[in-house]
Amino acid sequence: MNYNWNIRCLTAVEQEVQQQLEKELNISSAAARMLVVRGIQTADEARAFVRPSLDKLHDPFLMKDMERAVERLHKAITQGEKILIYGDYDVDGTTAVALMYRFLDKVIQEQGTKSKDIIDYYIPDRYTEGYGVSQQGIDYAAEQGCRLIITLDCGIKAVEKVAYANSKGIDVIVCDHHTPGEELPDAVAVLNMKRHDCPYPYKDLSGCGVGFKLAQAYTQQYGLPFDNLVPLLQLLAMSIASDIVPITGENRILAYYGIKQLNTQPFTGLSAIMQVAGIEAKKITINELVYKIGPRINACGRMKSGRAAVELLLTDDPDFARQQAEEVNQHNEDRRDCDMETTKEALLQLQEDPNFVNRRSTVVYAPHWHKGVVGIVASRLTETYYRPTIVLTAGEDGIISGSARSVGGFDIYAAIDSCHDLLTNFGGHKYAAGLSMHVEDLPEFQQRFETYVANHIREDQLQPTLLVESELQLSDITPSFFNVLRHLEPFGPGNSRPLFVSRRLINHRDTRAVGKEREHLRLDVTDRVNAITGIAFGRADMAEYIQNGNAVDICYELNENTFNHYTSIQMMVQDLVPSLESDSH
Repeated sequence: MNYNWNIRCLTAVEQEVQQQLEKELNISSAAARMLVVRGIQTADEARAFVRPSLDKLHDPFLMKDMERAVERLHKAITQGEKILIYGDYDVDGTTAVALMYRFLDKVIQEQGTKSKDIIDYYIPDRYTEGYGVSQQGIDYAAEQGCRLIITLDCGIKAVEKVAYANSKGIDVIVCDHHTPGEELPDAVAVLNMKRHDCPYPYKDLSGCGVGFKLAQAYTQQYGLPFDNLVPLLQLLAMSIASDIVPITGENRILAYYGIKQLNTQPFTGLSAIMQVAGIEAKKITINELVYKIGPRINACGRMKSGRAAVELLLTDDPDFARQQAEEVNQHNEDRRDCDMETTKEALLQLQEDPNFVNRRSTVVYAPHWHKGVVGIVASRLTETYYRPTIVLTAGEDGIISGSARSVGGFDIYAAIDSCHDLLTNFGGHKYAAGLSMHVEDLPEFQQRFETYVANHIREDQLQPTLLVESELQLSDITPSFFNVLRHLEPFGPGNSRPLFVSRRLINHRDTRAVGKEREHLRLDVTDRVNAITGIAFGRADMAEYIQNGNAVDICYELNENTFNHYTSIQMMVQDLVPSLESDSH
């Protein structure tokens, strides 16, 4: 795939700030530049950024309806009313349920009551109930004698379902972060910072994050120790990473301390997942959460039941945790096989479509595809063709449903919303969404969706762009520079891991093709003074070119590589091009 390299330029004012930070913090110019790019303007702001503080969390009572939510929850706890914690089947939903259950369990036990008599949880089945609050779930709550439902990562559009719960004598507290519809549910409290009338200052919490704010508010209102909440942040860090919400502001603080908990005192179930995923102790970063732990938790809801994920997140029994983690790992293996096969079929469908080459969007459908992997397949197709993509499969009663994924800068939620009259249900945000419709409406939906995308997407949004933070000389890459880089973690949306470019590098000693199929490129390059090693996955095609003495420009991230107890800084290459051709970037 061809990338555009968009190299960040500093304004004159930013250059002055860079020089000031370099001087006041006694760091290199290259290190100071990384701080400036993140909007940091003073040495005090820099210190606050690299040392996040829980004291900087916002007052949870700034969130609309929080007083009502806390009051109703307290009534349920003190009067022994049964509470059902209801969450979505993905990582955000299951971690939110586990967080709320652990919080309430501790509160209830400390007042001398058996929590199992009061709290229960429910995860809807992806295939029989679908996303969000279901009638089946409310019926379960009624059968169990529940008087209060707390929804997590769902419920903001469940107007009819909340009314149904009310008719059963069940109150509902909605904790959600998805975009509200025109009408809010008639719940006791609707906690969602994206409500137009909600003054809460940070708008990018995950669903689990909204649940945490409820727990924080309850803790604050009734004088409970804040320290009780700190272990729960490991669950919240997982939701922040896996739901791809911005790691800025409050999310940055919560993720920072959550990762710290994962690396020091992980819950029994999470420790078991780390072991089956082959993650070294105390080596958790956002990357491990996104690519190793998150997919395993998600696989439960995709291949079997999200309830199994919650059981794992709640257990304190090492034997059960190990057994459950191995089962979860097997679900992930099954999911991987399934999504690879589905991706092959979807790519073949597109290749056989003579009109596809002229389209600006991708919409594919097959009735036999596994509903649990269509989101992953949509992501893979987006990576391949770089277009707004929807992958659909058959459900029940002539309804088809699926997942949507977008490309940088394009609002796919708005594109889907433009066809809302054809849909039976939809929800999501700018870059990812879910939707369903009657199968007979698919042809019209495809046409209207394509028309909207073609009229609204820019040409530059149809080619992937690498946002480069700065050009570096190899002499800039020192241990002290890398130390500043590490203190910018956790990385993620809104605080991306920095991408750098170094130009006119040539073979040093040992650039070569590596891997089982010799498909990857192991780099050992120099600028004739300094040398560095790196890995470029899938780029063995450049091995001979570099071995023959030709210079290349390399776009890369930096990380640490430990081999035979020796740790070095290495390039993780995102793109590389012959130097003579690189001026166009």
